[in-house]
Amino acid sequence: MALHVTKAHAFGNDFLFVPVAEAAGRDLPDVARRLCHRHHGIGADGLITFDLRPAGATMHLLNADGSVSELSGNGLRCLAALVARAQSLSVGTSVVVETGAGTKRLELLRGDGGRYTLRAAMGTPEDLRQVDIPVAGESIRASVLRMGNPQCVVLGPLPASDRFHRIGPALSTHPMFPAGTNVEFAHVEAADRVRILIWERGVGPTTSSGTGSSASAVVAAAHGGAARVVDVVAPGGTQRVEWTGDEVYLTGWAEIVMEGEAIVF
Repeated sequence: MALHVTKAHAFGNDFLFVPVAEAAGRDLPDVARRLCHRHHGIGADGLITFDLRPAGATMHLLNADGSVSELSGNGLRCLAALVARAQSLSVGTSVVVETGAGTKRLELLRGDGGRYTLRAAMGTPEDLRQVDIPVAGESIRASVLRMGNPQCVVLGPLPASDRFHRIGPALSTHPMFPAGTNVEFAHVEAADRVRILIWERGVGPTTSSGTGSSASAVVAAAHGGAARVVDVVAPGGTQRVEWTGDEVYLTGWAEIVMEGEAIVF
């Protein structure tokens, strides 16, 4: 009945990691909902099952509500940190992870056994366009795209808490997005700095998002006058995003915080 669980986070965006072999045969959506519960479980934004490979791994992500997601940039980096620690990888090593959004490669920049800094090649933004979305009694001008997963970015001053909690979930579950979408409110504070708030699909408010930071940087450059290399500031901290040519690179740290056994009946 016990599952070996490792917990890691990137800027407070936290994940639980369970080996694929131990997850086999279990109702994973139910396991995700129970383990990720903030009061009844360990608490996390998502559950990732993984299988280690030499300098790499596979990953399958479920959100805290049990729904499946193609990719998490922070979860990807947390898993790469897990690989680096388990295999004692040296700085400069590339870590390759197979995800639901394809193969992702990360470079290990720094590591001390607990916290690791990595630069991840996040892929090419897809289907970037601006749309007007009727939602919650108003029309929202947003930029939508895929950054390995669906993203909806609203440029402008950041909303107050009540508006964030009203518009965020309404956009995330809007009929325009049959599979749901991640939502970021993004304010271009300077050419090289973008501040965001995040409503994560299947989770709710999160302190950080790797794919959300990447999408916000792309939209800020394409539609908000920002540079193509920016610091993206989320409530949990700052990540560096570089949009070089067609490729987006995300740099930040990930920290492993615990290992243990979870009892799941």
